[in-house]
Amino acid sequence: MQGKMIARAKELLQNGTVNRVIGWKAGDFAYDITPAVFNSAEELDAGFVYNDFCGANFSKYLVKESRKEGKILVFLKPCDTYSFNQLTKEHRIIRDNIYVIGVPCDGKTDGETLKLKGITGITGIKTEGDSFVVETLYGEKKIAKADALPERCLSCKSKKHVAYDELLGEDGEVCESNRFDMVEKLEAMSSEERFNFWRGELSRCIRCNACRNVCPACTCERCVFDNDNSGIAQKAAADSFEENMFHIIRAFHVAGRCTDCGECSRVCPQNIPLHLLNRKFIKDINEFYGEFQAGEDTETRAPLNIFDTEDVEPSIVYEKGGN
Repeated sequence: MQGKMIARAKELLQNGTVNRVIGWKAGDFAYDITPAVFNSAEELDAGFVYNDFCGANFSKYLVKESRKEGKILVFLKPCDTYSFNQLTKEHRIIRDNIYVIGVPCDGKTDGETLKLKGITGITGIKTEGDSFVVETLYGEKKIAKADALPERCLSCKSKKHVAYDELLGEDGEVCESNRFDMVEKLEAMSSEERFNFWRGELSRCIRCNACRNVCPACTCERCVFDNDNSGIAQKAAADSFEENMFHIIRAFHVAGRCTDCGECSRVCPQNIPLHLLNRKFIKDINEFYGEFQAGEDTETRAPLNIFDTEDVEPSIVYEKGGN
């Protein structure tokens, strides 16, 4: 697939359809594949990479890139196109300045997932059939690709692109996802158990803002948490209230707009399952207002943006919430 992507990007650069390409390049480590902008065929040949570690969602990068001169080519995986549509709907990206090529995806892994599997001291990674052969300081280890997938890929909601100008490869279908299973487990807990679960997770937060900075739904010109008058701008939490507040407020801000891309959990250096907060809102919206998938199209208004006389009443929400 990498060869096809480079060849097509060169064609579009040469015929003037686009003047630059956003793709992936190798980072400092074997598993560190990072977003990059390529301006020529030579740069593509020298640095463009596409492999099992290209998990980054490029949609948010287009907020700024689509406002630059000329048209940019972007390669989007199926899950990325939902974020792309949502940003188009919110007028945060200029669609006419973007050429989208959809690429298939069977799941992307990352260094943190490998480390969670007990593989540390990684110095190199090779692909051998359906497995990774990982070179480490402690010897060579082998792991099946299927066993190295992060949670967001194991509970993938769709292999189908919802936005593109052209496709490379076959398009897939919307998946029968199990992504709400963990949310249901949390809902089955007592209020004290849920509180203790989230205190245990959020207490590890170091307020690096990685989750906010990577989130396609967080595109405010100035975040409330960057307001110097708030007393909490750009600093580590001073107490447990601040630890809770940052993530709960952010979850409320993206409610009805989060496409469940999982970028927040992917980049969290503390491995906090932040996506579960957003999935709780998604699940509730589906149950209270009817099935809704943010980013599925660019026209449908979100349930939280409209009012209907059939909307759920507060008493029903309270009864459902239980304890």
